[in-house]
Amino acid sequence: MVGVSIRRKARTVALQALFEIDIVGHHPEVVLRERLAEDPLPREGEEFTRLLVMGVLSHLRELDSIIGKYAPAWPVEQMSIIDRNILRMAIFELGYVDSTPPKVAINEAVELAKAFGSDSSYRFVNGVLGSVLANEPGLLKGKGKRPSTARKRR
Repeated sequence: MVGVSIRRKARTVALQALFEIDIVGHHPEVVLRERLAEDPLPREGEEFTRLLVMGVLSHLRELDSIIGKYAPAWPVEQMSIIDRNILRMAIFELGYVDSTPPKVAINEAVELAKAFGSDSSYRFVNGVLGSVLANEPGLLKGKGKRPSTARKRR
């Protein structure tokens, strides 16, 4: 199993990659290669980073639809790039990453929001994710239905 600190660092690298992909539109593989060269991770951390980035990108429409449902006052395209990508990653983890307990996914998202978002980002992220968790039991039932970009962890 991947260590907590490695996963936290992997989430940070994934967020930075998603931010760059979102704002500049660079190719995901190029961005991942550059981010991981700048901030090397052990193999398990690198795999987790790739899982998050490619998983979010392959489920973007679904993730944005869920975000829009639970943050109706904030259209996804008008949200801060950091906030929307933190939410995308956390909702992806909730639905597709079996090894991440729901409360851990939410806590890690809140920590990312505190580190990289605005002063109120962490409250916004926590509120949206709390609502998703409370109102989307089917999302958690989706665990185990891994996207094609996911690889089984050893």
